[in-house]
Amino acid sequence: QVQLVESGGGLVQPGGSLRLSCAASGSIAGIGTMGWYRQATGKQRELVARISSSGIVTDYTDSVKGRFTISRDNAKNTVFLQMNSLTPADTAVYYCNSVPLRGWNWGQGTQVTVSS
Repeated sequence: QVQLVESGGGLVQPGGSLRLSCAASGSIAGIGTMGWYRQATGKQRELVARISSSGIVTDYTDSVKGRFTISRDNAKNTVFLQMNSLTPADTAVYYCNSVPLRGWNWGQGTQVTVSS
């Protein structure tokens, strides 16, 4: 069972940037694809970005393409999400987890609030 701890969220103005981090308690090198999910109030959790085990292949949901960049450091068991040009629609709690889900517990997430 891998434990996941997300950090880096906060309050940012529209157009601003944040960099999220996800630290895993165990090795993620052999896990495969990892992803960042988000859940806005009253909405279902959605996958916004994913990255292959090597870090070479990435994929994004349409609403964040060109603004978000996912990366990983397998040596440090960490996955990152660089978020630029943030809009209020990006406000949500952000989580990382495997893709597809493997039954790991969700972390506490990190709140991202985009507001002027």
